[in-house]
Amino acid sequence: MGVRKSITDLAEMVASLPADERERFEGIFHISCSIGTIDPPPSMHEWIEGHFGSLDAVLEQRVVRISNLVTMEGAMFNTLRSQRPMVTEKPEELDKLIAQDVGGPFCRPLEATPEDVFGRVRGTRSVTASNIAKFDAWSGVVIFDEHDPLAFTEERIADYIETGFAWARRVHETDEEAKYPFFLWNCLWRAGASIIHGHAQVIVGRGMHYAKVEGLRRAALGYRVTTGRSYFDDLYAVHSSLGLALEVDGIRILAYLTPIKEKEVLLISDSLNEGLKRAIYRVLDCYVGGLGVSSFNVALCMPPLGPTQEDWRGFPVLVRILDRGDPMNRTVDMAAMELYASSVVSSDPFRVIEALRDWVE
Repeated sequence: MGVRKSITDLAEMVASLPADERERFEGIFHISCSIGTIDPPPSMHEWIEGHFGSLDAVLEQRVVRISNLVTMEGAMFNTLRSQRPMVTEKPEELDKLIAQDVGGPFCRPLEATPEDVFGRVRGTRSVTASNIAKFDAWSGVVIFDEHDPLAFTEERIADYIETGFAWARRVHETDEEAKYPFFLWNCLWRAGASIIHGHAQVIVGRGMHYAKVEGLRRAALGYRVTTGRSYFDDLYAVHSSLGLALEVDGIRILAYLTPIKEKEVLLISDSLNEGLKRAIYRVLDCYVGGLGVSSFNVALCMPPLGPTQEDWRGFPVLVRILDRGDPMNRTVDMAAMELYASSVVSSDPFRVIEALRDWVE
C-alpha cells in the first residue's frame, strides 16, 4: 500500500510530476507553503490537548495556499481548523427539526405558493412555483414531493433537475431574451435555505449570464487564446495527474484545489445528460452517506438557451457541490476571508476524492 497523499504534500507532488504535467499545473495554479508557529503558556496546554489531541499538533502548523491563476479563486488549507472549538447543538435535533416542519406551504404547493404567468411545470417528483421574493425577474422554485431534503434518490434528483430546466425552457419560450439559466439547491438553513422542505431554485437572466458564470467564460476564453487549449480539459488533466479526479460514464469529477468552502467537487459534462444527473446523485449520496454531510449547496451552470453575441464554444455544463457544515453548528463558515480575501478550508481534497472513488466507481 502506497503512502497516503495529503494536501500538505502538494508542492512536493507537483515538483515530482513530469515536466509537461508540471508546466500545465503551473499554468493554472500557484502554490505557497508556510509554517505558522505559536508559543502557548503552560496554562493552555491541557485545553489544547483536549481540543487538538496534542500540544505538538499546534506548535507548528503547515498552511498550503493555492491560487487559481485563471479564475483568481484561492484557498488556504489547514486541516487543524476543523478541530477548533465551536458551539454546536445536539446532532439528533436535526431529524426532529425537519419532522416538526411538516405541514408548511411547500407541503401544499398548489394552494400555498404562487405560479408563473405560464402556469406550473410538473415533474413526477416535483412541481414548480414562482418565487415570491425573486432573485431575478424570472425566478422559480422546484418544490420536491419529499419534505425531508436529505431523503433523495437517483430518480428524484434526476426529476428535480429535469423539472427545473423544463421551467427554464418555458421561460425562454415566453421571453426570448431570457436565455441564461442557473439552477441552485441550498439544502437546509446552513446553506442559505429559508424553508426546510426540500426545494431547488432556477433563475433565467437577460442581457448576459450571471456575473460569476460570465467571469468563468471570459477566463476560459482568455486561457484558450493564450495557450490554444481548453481550460476545462487542462483543469481536469491537472487534477487527474495528482490523483484528484476520476471519470465515470463520461462525466469528469474533480476534488477541486481552490474550493470556495469545504469538500467542493466539480462535475464537468458536455451536456445535461443522464450520466451527469446520475453523477450528481452519486456525489450527493457520498456526501451524506460517506462523508457525513447534511447541508450543502449545488450549483449547475450551462451555456445560454438561445443564440448570443458572446463566444460560448467549449463551455461545458458545470456543476459545483460543496459542504456547508453541520446545521446545528452556530459558527458560520463564510466570513471576511471568504468574502474579500481567500477561502479558508479545513477539509483535504485527497480525502474527498478517496471517498468519491470508493463510493462512485
